Amino acid sequence: MLKGRCHCGAIRYEMTPEVVHNALCHCSDCRRHSGAPMVGWAMVPAEGVTISGEPAVYASSEHGRRHFCGRCGTSLFYVNEQMLPGMIDVQTGTLDTPDALPPQAHIQVAERIAWMEDAHRLPSFERFPAS
Repeated sequence: MLKGRCHCGAIRYEMTPEVVHNALCHCSDCRRHSGAPMVGWAMVPAEGVTISGEPAVYASSEHGRRHFCGRCGTSLFYVNEQMLPGMIDVQTGTLDTPDALPPQAHIQVAERIAWMEDAHRLPSFERFPAS
C-alpha cells in the first residue's frame, strides 16, 4: 500500500499501488483548484483507498467533487460518479513517496499552458538559486 497525507497531517490515506490510470493533468479546472500548472492524478477503484480524517468537499462542476483538507487546504481527491463510477482520483503529489508512482501520460494538453511544453528546458537548481 502507498501512503499519503495533506500538508498539516489532519487527513491521511492509504491506497493500492495498482492504478487504472496515472497522469499529469493540464486542464484549467485542475490548475485553478491546485494553483499549479499541472496536477498528478492516480485513478483507483474507491475501495482501494482508505481515508483517515474528514476531507471537505467542493462541487467543482455538476458531477465533479474535489476533496481537500479543510484545515490546510491541500487538494487530495477527485470523484465524479457520473463519468467515473466507483473510481477515485488521488493527487500523487500528496503521496509520502511520490517517486513510487511515476505518471504514465500527460492529459488535457489542449488546455496546457503554452510555456509548459518547454518547461523541462529551464535552468535547474538543487535549492533556491544564489542571487
